[in-house]
Amino acid sequence: MNTKIGRRKPEIIIRDGKPSAVILDIDNYHEMLERLEDKDDLAELEKIRKRPLKFRPLADFLKE
Repeated sequence: MNTKIGRRKPEIIIRDGKPSAVILDIDNYHEMLERLEDKDDLAELEKIRKRPLKFRPLADFLKE
């Protein structure tokens, strides 16, 4: 996944013989956050699609 020049591999921090943390390149971190947000958005869209559609007249909507 190292597509950019200078991008570092993740470093795993070991405490008491077990992995406890990871140091990531900032670009990798931001990419992970974007993917998580996309996943959440898709899950929310999936919920919305399962609900029945409700329509109302445009005039009623414009009154609000």
